[in-house]
Amino acid sequence: MPFSKLGISKPLLQGVEAMGYTDPTPIQLRSIPPALEGRDLIASAQTGTGKTAAFALPILQKLDARGRCRCLILEPTRELAMQVETAFRDFARFTNLRVGCVFGGVGYGAQRTMLKEGVDILVATPGRLEDHMQQGTVRLDDIQILVLDEVDRMLDVGFLPPMRRIISKISKNRQTLFFSATLPPEISELANWALRDPVRIEIGAARSVASIVKHAVYTVDPARKFDFLLALLNSVDFQSAIIFSRTKHGADKIAKKLRANNHAVAVLHANRSQNQRIEALHGFKSGKYEVMVATDIAARGIDIAGVSHVINYDIPQHPEDYVHRIGRTGRANQTGDAFTLVTHEDMKKLAAIERFIGQRIERLTLEGFQIPKNGDAVTAPKQPKTEPRMDGRPSFRGGRNSRRR
Repeated sequence: MPFSKLGISKPLLQGVEAMGYTDPTPIQLRSIPPALEGRDLIASAQTGTGKTAAFALPILQKLDARGRCRCLILEPTRELAMQVETAFRDFARFTNLRVGCVFGGVGYGAQRTMLKEGVDILVATPGRLEDHMQQGTVRLDDIQILVLDEVDRMLDVGFLPPMRRIISKISKNRQTLFFSATLPPEISELANWALRDPVRIEIGAARSVASIVKHAVYTVDPARKFDFLLALLNSVDFQSAIIFSRTKHGADKIAKKLRANNHAVAVLHANRSQNQRIEALHGFKSGKYEVMVATDIAARGIDIAGVSHVINYDIPQHPEDYVHRIGRTGRANQTGDAFTLVTHEDMKKLAAIERFIGQRIERLTLEGFQIPKNGDAVTAPKQPKTEPRMDGRPSFRGGRNSRRR
């Protein structure tokens, strides 16, 4: 069923087409009709399945024309808030609806100016929104639609109390939309309090890995771990890669070594300033950086199409983080590869991940780095490097210029 059959207006369809979307994803097919009818929703789906469009399109359709701030969207991180704001602007480019965003880590001046000029849709993180409410620069009296996005992540980072305070300031006659990658039991209590007779939608298993992502494990010698990473990057044809580190210090160390080996690298973790985070994300999206090294702050906070590879330099501490990390690739129906580097000390964590996702992860070895352990390891074929570019633009190692998509 095309988007045109879902009751979406012509200006919004133009926005959808301009973004390159053709057919709705399952979460969009099932969420848009009841949302347009004004029903409350609790919806969950795997990452990369189009949840943002599933609530953005019906909201833009219902608001239709300019007015007061009638829609509030709460996000757990500034990165997600900025990305959702961008998505709304893209979908609404052929309308006159105004979208604004407030989040912490930056000054208040530009946000106050934006709020004074007025917006129809406000995307916010709970902490900064409460600051604006206390300062009197935001009022929620006219909110008709409330969206709680990535609700499981909101609970993880301790946003339940501010969420409750914010929701209590909004009219009970509102429409409320819950969207989340997972639906842990803690969400039920909040949903029973905040929603009215919601439509429940669940697409796919919350613990599963998207079928379009090929994921595998390499057993590595801790003393040669970074050398292995370099060899792996040189052996695969990657367009852009996110490398996950367990710690902020580790991320900085990996990035420094990669730069010394002629890789263009961005870094994203909690100690980076807001301006540094924005520059890193924009640079990675634009192709200025071929690699982003990040901590788990980015596992649910990055939504970038075209990430061809995810590499877990450090195995995730929690099994559910594995699903979220490797969900950064294989987005928007594109294929992706995800590799996890494990040492013998990591085997218990690897077993916990396999129990969590309900499958055994394929084991691979890389030529020159084999560690004899069992008889079922497979040697990954080494792919040829691409020739240097002839147009004067930088030719990244690992075949970045051989576009897969």
